[in-house]
Amino acid sequence: MPTILIVDDAKIDRVLAGSCVEQLGATPIYAENGVEALERIEQEKPDGVLTDLQMPEMDGLELVQSIRRDYADVPVVLMTAHGSEEVAAAALKHGAASYVPKKNLRRDLGHALRVVLDAAEAAQDRQTARQLLIESETKFVFGYQPGAVQALVSHLQNGLAQIEFGDHADLIQIGTALTEALTNALDHGNLELDSALREAPDNAYRRLGNERSEQPPYKDRRVHVTARLTPTEASYTIRDEGPGFDPSTLPDPTDPENLLLASGRGIMLIRMFMDEVTFNETGNSITMIKRRPA
Repeated sequence: MPTILIVDDAKIDRVLAGSCVEQLGATPIYAENGVEALERIEQEKPDGVLTDLQMPEMDGLELVQSIRRDYADVPVVLMTAHGSEEVAAAALKHGAASYVPKKNLRRDLGHALRVVLDAAEAAQDRQTARQLLIESETKFVFGYQPGAVQALVSHLQNGLAQIEFGDHADLIQIGTALTEALTNALDHGNLELDSALREAPDNAYRRLGNERSEQPPYKDRRVHVTARLTPTEASYTIRDEGPGFDPSTLPDPTDPENLLLASGRGIMLIRMFMDEVTFNETGNSITMIKRRPA
């Protein structure tokens, strides 16, 4: 059973986060600030850290920087609130793997932690692989097979691990970006699901997705992936068969306030974690480039 360290100086928020973690089948442990959190990490080596940003002693940004430096294989998920947007943006740049707005903790924490922990586990399993890869290009096509996204992300991370493309935290961030892009291609591209539907009750978003995956024209659409890898650069092009969208309507990734918007979270993470992100004219194809970290 995975262990998640929850770091927050507010007891009520620790209890809420702990309840969410337990519902995911994980064991929560707690710290009230960054200094105490580093002591718990050294003693117990948790599988992941879920941290607030505004705390005494050591804030969330300092904690992320310390974990990235000393415990790079421990992924960090941020809990963001109004007023902490700039710190959250800086923490994501310095190694945090994902974020969840506190107001949406019960709804979104499961997805954020599962993506991060799956990526972390997959990367750990591949740390012993050491092969020299000069250049490769692979292509994939998939529909609505269960587990297809995670299987493909794991495979692509394996290619990065084989040539030691960055450290553990880099692989987690790239894996998160890939997962978000592939999920967007399936849900928003091929199934044409509106992000606003996530706010509807009774899991209407997922229910409509399941219905459309069995109806024409949606059921026949596929996602096409081209992965190009060299020792210095990883490039991924992901194309869906939907009608596309206008990329100019996406939230500005340079504005920290957009971290709290209900829509566009996946694109925000992609732009945070990848060095170049471009769309084709119709908006149904995204190309993401990550250069080998120094």
